[in-house]
Amino acid sequence: MMMEYGGAPVGPASTAVVRQVKVGKECELRIEVGPDTPLRLRLLTGTAEIFGTEISPGIWLTLTPRLKFSVFSWYGATVEMDGTTETDYIADETPMISYVNVHATLEGRRNRAKASSSDSDTYQGPRVIVVGPTDSGKSTLSRILLSWAAKRGWKPTFVDLDIGQGSITIPGCIAATPIEMPIDPVEGIPLEMPLVHFYGHTTPSVNADLYKVLAKELAQTLERQFAGNAESRAAGMVINTMGWIEGLGYKLLLQAIDTFNVNVVLVLGQEKLCSMLKDVLKSKPDVDVVKLQKSGGVVSRNSKVRQKSRSYRIREYFYGIVNDLSPHSNIANFSDLSVYKIGGPQAPRSALPIGAEPAADPTRLVPVNINRDLLHLVLAVSFAKEPEQIISSNVAGFIYIIDINIHRKKITYLAPSTRQLPSRFLVMGTLTWLET
Repeated sequence: MMMEYGGAPVGPASTAVVRQVKVGKECELRIEVGPDTPLRLRLLTGTAEIFGTEISPGIWLTLTPRLKFSVFSWYGATVEMDGTTETDYIADETPMISYVNVHATLEGRRNRAKASSSDSDTYQGPRVIVVGPTDSGKSTLSRILLSWAAKRGWKPTFVDLDIGQGSITIPGCIAATPIEMPIDPVEGIPLEMPLVHFYGHTTPSVNADLYKVLAKELAQTLERQFAGNAESRAAGMVINTMGWIEGLGYKLLLQAIDTFNVNVVLVLGQEKLCSMLKDVLKSKPDVDVVKLQKSGGVVSRNSKVRQKSRSYRIREYFYGIVNDLSPHSNIANFSDLSVYKIGGPQAPRSALPIGAEPAADPTRLVPVNINRDLLHLVLAVSFAKEPEQIISSNVAGFIYIIDINIHRKKITYLAPSTRQLPSRFLVMGTLTWLET
């Protein structure tokens, strides 16, 4: 459902006529695209942006069904819409002034880091982590800050720790990628150079220790890259996080702050979390904790909607955002592939004293027999050369298991291309998808 707040409607829901809308100074047009058909939108006069990326004047943008976004204008604009909206209205109260103030502060830190020839931590660029409860606008704020930085010529690194939704690639992954251009409001995050570690589940509670290990692996890789690239080090990073902020989720937040050497914590829309973080981080004077207002345009989603969103993200990986990709069905012999899962008993019962239970080893590599239990699972293709390298290796991509023929020992899978898989090592979790 849409959260309640002030705002003037500019047209009834499910309107399918071409119409012009005036967006006032420092106001935004908030839109939910209808569920079945895309919406076309173009800028006629003035200047406006979507998630921090300027809209080119006069060019039609095609926004996909179900997309929720805002067109914000600093100085006023007129836009034209063609298509069906679930809802759309003008809001004159937005948190964008506070967001741009944060951007200005980060810009100052980047400039100071660039001006310094020192490699010490004192002269690191901003390492920003965005935290807050579910549906508080963390992904949107991350995109805005990244796009504003890219517009100024920086190449900040985007780190996504939100395994539940996945902003860089499919859900179930911890990932990072450099942002070299403002993020396209239609195409989203570019996928030319992502670092992706496959966790394989959509909640960290399945194997929290593995989640921590993969986060550390990613952080260490980024540290090595920053050590050899002063420009990236000065540009810094923006880290998006999960909406689980209590209990284990809170502990994982603290771990992420430490692991990625964070120096700016942006807390969206929760006084309690902000107070807790300020208290626990007071021993780190170089870490700033800043509370920000969440946007009234944030849409609250129930678990069913979130599950559908995950399914759409997986479909987009194989078919593209607007069905412009053509994945291929491939067949392989069982003997050509090696499937592993991560986490299992440390030792078999037969090797333990009588009555003793095997302890779980969260990072133990367990070979998996190929059988029909793999049907409809999404598996990661590891870059590892040996099984022992699987946890420390990032992944090349993903395949979807369509069919298992036990009699012929053949496995049929969907892949983005017809090319041979870059590795025989596949990693499974609990990530499923029913292709529709």
